[in-house]
Amino acid sequence: MTSAPATGYKVPQLTINGTAVSSVDTIAVIDPSTGEPFIEVPAATVEQLDEAVAAARSALATWRALPVPERQNAIRRVGAVVNDNIDELAELVMREQGKPLGNAKGEIMASLRQVEYFGTIELEPEVIKDDETGRVEVRHEPIGVVGAITAWNYPVLAAMFKLVPALVAGNVMILKPSPYTPVATLRLGELLQEALPAGVLQVLAGGDELGRAFTTHEGIDKIAFTGSVPTGKAIMKAAADTLKRVTLEAGGNDAGIVLEDADPQVIGKDLFWAAFSNTGQVCAALKRLYVPESKLEEYSQVLAAEAAKVVVGPGTQEGVVAGPVQNAAQLAHVKRLAEDARANGADVFFEGEVPEGPGYWFPFTLVRNVSEGVALVDEEPFGPILPIMTYTDLEDAIERANSTSFGLGASVWTSDPDGAAAVAERLEAGSVWINQHPVVTASVPFGGIKQSGVGVEGSRHGLLAYTNIKVVSVKR
Repeated sequence: MTSAPATGYKVPQLTINGTAVSSVDTIAVIDPSTGEPFIEVPAATVEQLDEAVAAARSALATWRALPVPERQNAIRRVGAVVNDNIDELAELVMREQGKPLGNAKGEIMASLRQVEYFGTIELEPEVIKDDETGRVEVRHEPIGVVGAITAWNYPVLAAMFKLVPALVAGNVMILKPSPYTPVATLRLGELLQEALPAGVLQVLAGGDELGRAFTTHEGIDKIAFTGSVPTGKAIMKAAADTLKRVTLEAGGNDAGIVLEDADPQVIGKDLFWAAFSNTGQVCAALKRLYVPESKLEEYSQVLAAEAAKVVVGPGTQEGVVAGPVQNAAQLAHVKRLAEDARANGADVFFEGEVPEGPGYWFPFTLVRNVSEGVALVDEEPFGPILPIMTYTDLEDAIERANSTSFGLGASVWTSDPDGAAAVAERLEAGSVWINQHPVVTASVPFGGIKQSGVGVEGSRHGLLAYTNIKVVSVKR
């Protein structure tokens, strides 16, 4: 493994049972703007996972016995700690993920909305019957020990999206960040120990071996995962041996359909950022755009004009609004899709500028004269490239938008939002947005259908996904 050079950063440790712990193994974490390691952090062993599970199970009884308002008080303390350390966490996210510093701060601030929402939600029993013959109520009880596995595109937001509802519901959590972006999450784990009892939240960094151990460990009751479809499938198979509960958010290849009545000048900027926010590294980004054939040139010009404004570069550089692709493997994937599209006759009509020299840079790219059957359209790019396709018949556009194994999000763009509802109803996705894409908030359920996932996160629905139902029936 390549060693990281000495830096001014304090190396965050694993958190096991409320204590900072090192390990015999390490992960060299790459700064994607340079392609070079900038820090080494400890990588947990399977034996350390066993220790964490034992600590979690020991902490569970006391934590789950607390009334919901007391658990919410603790979660509000979590929010206060995060808020007090926004600058430090944001700088770590910028270095390891690559996004501009302002965007990294925005990620941390967005994570606090989980605290605002779940910090006040009620989890009272649902009374089905209460009369002279008896009472029946549905109670929502914690599942137990949750193993959370997060992705590298929004490391802190993804962690908070899972840990806040899980803890409010009375569970304890062992959190495993992506090995590409473990630094901010490890630091988050250290910071949050002042807000939580020992063993309630533990953070272990590691690679595939640790991930496999999570999914098969008999002491872990649920896996909450964000990542790729192949990894989601592997988790589901492994979790079956112990019948773990699973929530899987496994990516998307979201389609957006622009209707004939939409005005390119009105929606162009929103369309562009729907596809290219976070350098296109968003699970529910707009990844396939369908426009009326008669308006292809107009949309091409509007999107190219927006793309030309984008300054790509290192996160600390003045004026930068977008960073690199996060890792070498993802960069190779995006390059392959672009090269394959060219080989299949695509018109790459816009390529932006990127810094010269090292780093995982790929230009913001717009492609047309491409269709289904080409890898760029059929696969999830997860990078700064967008295929633009045309249609002459709306029925055909809907059918093509649905002709995928993915089903995370979709959108309809129009000057008549009410009329677009009929199109939205026919799109096969967990979320369908009209004149926006994507919008994910704490109070709204978010999840996919088809192979984009199992279950939802966010909202009361997401909270209940961290609970088991118990029916208590009393005869009078």
